[in-house]
Amino acid sequence: MAMKGKLLIIGFGPGNFEHITERARTAIQESDVIIGYNTYVDLIRGLLTDQEIVRTGMTEEVSRAQEAVRQAEMGRKVAVISSGDAGVYGMAGLVYEVLIGKNWTPDTGVEVEVVPGISAINSCASLLGAPIMHDACTISLSDHLTPWEKIVRRVEAAASADFVIALYNPRSGRRTRQIVESQRIIMKYRSPDTPVGLVKSAYRDREQVILTTLGSMLEHDIGMLTTVIIGNSSTFAYHGKMITPRGYQRKYTLDTLEQPLKPHERLRPEAEPWALQNRDEEDFWESEEETPDFVQAAKAGGTGQPAYEPGIPFWGETPQGEAAAAVSGGAAVAVEARPQGAAVWSAQTRPQADQPLRSNARNPVELAKQALQTLKAKGVISGGAFTETEPKVPTVRKQVSIFEVGVSPGIANKKFTARQMALLADMAGETGELEYTPNHQVILRVQTEDPAELIGRLKQEKLLVFPLGDVAQVKACDFCNLEKDEAIPVAEQLNRLLGGVRTPKELMIGLNGCGMACYGAVMEDIGIVFRRGAYDLFLGGKKIGRNAHPAQLVAEGISAEEIVPVVEQIFRLYTEKGHPNERFHKFFKRVGDVAGFLHREHAPQVEVNAVCGD
Repeated sequence: MAMKGKLLIIGFGPGNFEHITERARTAIQESDVIIGYNTYVDLIRGLLTDQEIVRTGMTEEVSRAQEAVRQAEMGRKVAVISSGDAGVYGMAGLVYEVLIGKNWTPDTGVEVEVVPGISAINSCASLLGAPIMHDACTISLSDHLTPWEKIVRRVEAAASADFVIALYNPRSGRRTRQIVESQRIIMKYRSPDTPVGLVKSAYRDREQVILTTLGSMLEHDIGMLTTVIIGNSSTFAYHGKMITPRGYQRKYTLDTLEQPLKPHERLRPEAEPWALQNRDEEDFWESEEETPDFVQAAKAGGTGQPAYEPGIPFWGETPQGEAAAAVSGGAAVAVEARPQGAAVWSAQTRPQADQPLRSNARNPVELAKQALQTLKAKGVISGGAFTETEPKVPTVRKQVSIFEVGVSPGIANKKFTARQMALLADMAGETGELEYTPNHQVILRVQTEDPAELIGRLKQEKLLVFPLGDVAQVKACDFCNLEKDEAIPVAEQLNRLLGGVRTPKELMIGLNGCGMACYGAVMEDIGIVFRRGAYDLFLGGKKIGRNAHPAQLVAEGISAEEIVPVVEQIFRLYTEKGHPNERFHKFFKRVGDVAGFLHREHAPQVEVNAVCGD
């Protein structure tokens, strides 16, 4: 009987050996195979002995998970490593997804053990002080796998709910807008003076810790190795440390040994009027339409008389289906049965006339002060000062969006007029940006409340406007300064049909007007070369990286009438069947056949002794 393999999904923490758990160490050492991202393998190299190493680059997570499962099914003990915690933006979930796709079950399949590690939010917080002492959340700003619209909703929700927010993957070489947009959203709800911690490479050789503010955070270097921790409305900075209060100051005096509340008094309803069980339902429902039926029934008391008075805390519940006694004007009256959880007064719990009533103030500081005053009035406590000052409520500021768009004088035309350049300079002003790209576009970044008006001005000056991101772009040569213009109509037609259309990953369609291919169409995702009156088609190029390679020549001599429909069909298959964040060359390799064009593992060399105009 074959030996059953095992998958060890290991989080090794920030990378310093002192912060790797003992179980993570032993799991690595007992494994036959170590599978991980190149950088992660290097970080734990000092723990490795004679294990087989499988290492890959970024965006190769799926292949790592598949290889790990394959090796484990062969009876081997396989360690899949992640920095931080493997279950927090790590490999744990992906490995389980691959297993489930193979109908794995815990009883019949390979054994799986997830070894926890210290996540970035914890390691970075320890260097900053105590910024996550209260409710906190983590949000990844990487939109490679998650739609940006969903990330925006999460940032908005966390900011409006006053969470301490830890932002993972805040910025990369290509993803620069996400952190800017996130700051804009959060500043709608928080003061620009809110403390922010920027921690890069926590507990590694190039560790960097910066304490700044929400308004100034973008003035500092933020990259893929940075974790951004944004405080809530109570977070403060003190001597280089970032601290978020837990709320003890609401019941305790922190600067004296004498406490206003004895231990047995601290959980009484009077001591914590902000707690849910001590709050009026009217604090939570804006209108009668929003108020649940059971709350309205409790208010009516079944007799037209209120079962409790607005502004007075209530406690006590009636079991479902039982009749309850309510107090109205000091006399008990019978009321109809209420659903479970409907709140009523009992004769024992109704406040007396001289008992101070709680206001509907939502400010926790005011509630805490009132709790102490109530207890003093009843003689429960004496002395004890409440010294916390009321926190400053940030002003909600109207923010404008940062609009980003690609601009070009034309598909074939590469020459801006002076008037067009002046318009771009005027739009950018002192705060905007103009960036020239290898795709023969100028990227305009500018704050605006009316993107449509801006686009209209650009088009009025005969400029082409392109959306950026995971969309198709058509890039053509200048056709020898527009002198060899036979293929220009095809380039322009492709741009009208496909330019700016959403794709699983940014897709570049290159077209060169002669066999010289001097604008590099043969290196693009889809390359088209006009030669001898017809079109050659190339698929699956990769123009950057150490494993860059040209596209594969899949067809020659396609007519002008056929080339656009052929490219449209390839494009449609990619948009329909491509995985999110899957580049075209990987899609081509995975499916093997795109519109009848077959992928070859090693493309043969194409020898063309071309001259300009061939």
